[in-house]
Amino acid sequence: MTGPSPLRRAQEQLQAELVECRRCPRLVEWREKTAALKRAAFREQDYWARPVPMLGEASARLLLIGLAPAAHGANRTGRMFTGDRSGDWLFRALHRAGFANQPHSVAAADGLELRDAAVTAIVRCAPPGNKPTPAERDDCARWLEAELEMSRARVIVTLGSMAYDQTLRLGRRRGWEVPRPKPRFGHGAEVECGPSAPVVIACYHPSQQNTFTGVLTEEMLDAVFARAAALIAGPPPASPPGIRAGARAG
Repeated sequence: MTGPSPLRRAQEQLQAELVECRRCPRLVEWREKTAALKRAAFREQDYWARPVPMLGEASARLLLIGLAPAAHGANRTGRMFTGDRSGDWLFRALHRAGFANQPHSVAAADGLELRDAAVTAIVRCAPPGNKPTPAERDDCARWLEAELEMSRARVIVTLGSMAYDQTLRLGRRRGWEVPRPKPRFGHGAEVECGPSAPVVIACYHPSQQNTFTGVLTEEMLDAVFARAAALIAGPPPASPPGIRAGARAG
């Protein structure tokens, strides 16, 4: 019987360091205050109230990058996008596309398994008002940078404009051939960053603000994951580096 692969061991070590992080005083205070006060529906539950690690394996060929844990979602359950409305939308779409074994994610032990996909975020603690400061975003970049270093992703789907901007910013640091000027965010836009870099696909965030208003529909989300699956399965896109299929920002 063999043990974990070197990549898996590296991921586990990174996650062990991540969950002990207390670098951002405002975020530490907020995540712990939220856990103490709780939402009435979850008053009998113990909140995770720590930085939230990547969900899935670093070897996955699809990587999703969101903004930050929700105060009563991942900050409660300890698993990315688990236990909130955004996660309901996201995991239903991943299941329809074949990237998850079930369409729901309500708790860390509910049996969800990702298939050749992983989910992370640019900020790992729940921020007040779902709005991390630029300083908090940049201080938290060390964790995403380390994940990108070990990631085997062929496609990255960025959920929202902040995740899109930060992913391309960190990609440039890694030597990706990100076009200049940086391509404008738009749902379904693709950025090709060179032969050795993943294709980045922009996607509206499945927040209630977007899903309740129809800015993001299930069909739009399905189209993004269908495109991601096609890119993973097929040869690299033949078009030159740049952006395609832009839409309004969101």
